[in-house]
Amino acid sequence: MMPNVQSPISLSSPIEEKIAWARRNYEKFGEALIKEREIAGLLENLREAVSASRQEMAQTGIVEICRRCDREEGGSCCGAGIENRYDVWLLLINLLLGTRLPKERYHPDACFLSGEDGCLLAARHIICINFLCKNVTDQVDPGQISALREKEGAEANALFMLHERIKSVLKTWT
Repeated sequence: MMPNVQSPISLSSPIEEKIAWARRNYEKFGEALIKEREIAGLLENLREAVSASRQEMAQTGIVEICRRCDREEGGSCCGAGIENRYDVWLLLINLLLGTRLPKERYHPDACFLSGEDGCLLAARHIICINFLCKNVTDQVDPGQISALREKEGAEANALFMLHERIKSVLKTWT
């Protein structure tokens, strides 16, 4: 049976239930979704956009600033509860991208979707793509932030297009 787009799993459902839904539907339909021509192209576009924005984050020093804040200064933007923003579709997209979703929380104060080296996801929620704290904005040149924002915009657009296409395809298979 094809998943109903009006899934009984809501945004307020526990992350473990959302992950279970994504895994079940990936097992049932992942191969067919990956083979669907438009979805395959959108997956590749998203991979490229993610790679470009993450490379820009590393080049600007943001990755190092965030690592230092998390490990040495006791802070992290990726605290427990951030995972509640993720829906089943975004988790399914991560599985289609080859991401291994966690079975349990790595650290009690951290987002369920983060591990020892930070975020485990390829496709992130828009808040996780766009948020830059004052610590980052104070240390990174505005021109570099602008260049990053351009790449983040491409990532968000690619994610949106893929998200909508998957939902549309699954509706027709219902």
